[in-house]
Amino acid sequence: MQSGTIPERFRPLVEATNELAERFRAAGHSLYLVGGSVRDALLPDDLAVPGDKRDFDLTTDALPEQIESLVSGWADAVWTTGKRFGTIGSRRGGREYEITTHRAEVYGPHSRKPSVTFGTDIAVDLSRRDFTVNAMALSLPDLSLIDPYGGLADLAAARLRTPLDPDVSFDDDPLRMLRAARFIARYGLTPDEDLVAAVRAGHHRLAIVSAERIRDELDRLVMVPVPSVGLWFVVDTGLAEEFLPELPGLALEQDPVHRHKDVLAHTLAVVDKTRPDRLLRLAALFHDVGKPRTRAFAAGGVTFHHHEVVGARMTRQRMEALRYPNEDVDIVVRLVELHLRFHTYRLGWTDKAVRRYVRDAGPLLDRLNELTRCDCTTRNAAKARALGRRMDELERRIAELRELEALDALRPDLDGTAVMALLGVPPGRVVGDALDFLMELRMDEGPLGEEEAGRRLDAWWAARQSS
Repeated sequence: MQSGTIPERFRPLVEATNELAERFRAAGHSLYLVGGSVRDALLPDDLAVPGDKRDFDLTTDALPEQIESLVSGWADAVWTTGKRFGTIGSRRGGREYEITTHRAEVYGPHSRKPSVTFGTDIAVDLSRRDFTVNAMALSLPDLSLIDPYGGLADLAAARLRTPLDPDVSFDDDPLRMLRAARFIARYGLTPDEDLVAAVRAGHHRLAIVSAERIRDELDRLVMVPVPSVGLWFVVDTGLAEEFLPELPGLALEQDPVHRHKDVLAHTLAVVDKTRPDRLLRLAALFHDVGKPRTRAFAAGGVTFHHHEVVGARMTRQRMEALRYPNEDVDIVVRLVELHLRFHTYRLGWTDKAVRRYVRDAGPLLDRLNELTRCDCTTRNAAKARALGRRMDELERRIAELRELEALDALRPDLDGTAVMALLGVPPGRVVGDALDFLMELRMDEGPLGEEEAGRRLDAWWAARQSS
């Protein structure tokens, strides 16, 4: 593709790389823009990633030491953490550039880290990329499109293929099997039959990939506009069994007498309904994982008693196995644990019930309310409207109480220091019990004021000492 016919969306990419390209050309080295920036510039408008591209992946025949020398003095900052894999990173004017020597990454049969060899052929380099739609390069500065594996045609046909045989591509990096799910969902691509067959036959290879890389790819998948498309792929191919077996476990066999909702289909529908908030979508993904272990048949139907408690425990175990940060785990587990709390109440909640709901949700209140709304996937319009009215009523009650009380910072009317002074006791269990008593009063009756709280505390203390 010559410069006069290059798509307009390529121009910001070219402008951001002109000076760098001239440095490499003057030194006798080739330089190519590769990966997502090339693919995204060729996408239809409805699939293109909005906004200015700030990060750029490039490849060259220059060796890592030569790359480092060429970007030094041009870049504002240079880092070499990936140098042994052939990558030099740099930053200039708020943009980041990762430049990698032409290479091939190949995992050994039992390795979690790729071995790396360097080369000089752009076509060979592109052949080792994950999918044909990513195996295109823009030559700089002459602006020729290098597309030896038909990536442009595959984009036009909405087809997902690998440059080489899929068994070879997935052996190079088994994480590509999970990445395929994201590309299917994000770009509306239909996987080639050979690709699907390779995942079904080789999904066990994902076991050699680190939990951290799998976690990061799962995060990317749940953040696409419609994650269920990719999640169905990982279930249908058996890939989910390798990193999230709880998901296919939701495909409960339907009982012909005691009918109940398909839990897997319901779960994926809930994920799709939530806004693209990573932790909220993970909570949606995990919210019903306790149902298979708690399912019981009784007269009149099927029950899943305490599935939120069992599910919270299972969620913690799975997220810890995927090496999620503790803060992420705590947030998602708490949302799973609380996702049925709303259903224990009805219209006409007492102030106490509203305060307790807000206190238990804490900073997760908005996420919990959204998860509760999205958890309704019934086709029964009357039932859906009824749940919506109840949620509206609860949110109105919360807003009303917020106007009257410091509802988001519920605490006893007296602190520990005041309790010790009034009761004449040192720090210890008694103070904790007294604060619990005062907190229950606060939940039941709202703010009492220090004087009234002191009188109630005196009465509590007298009754405790006489018992």
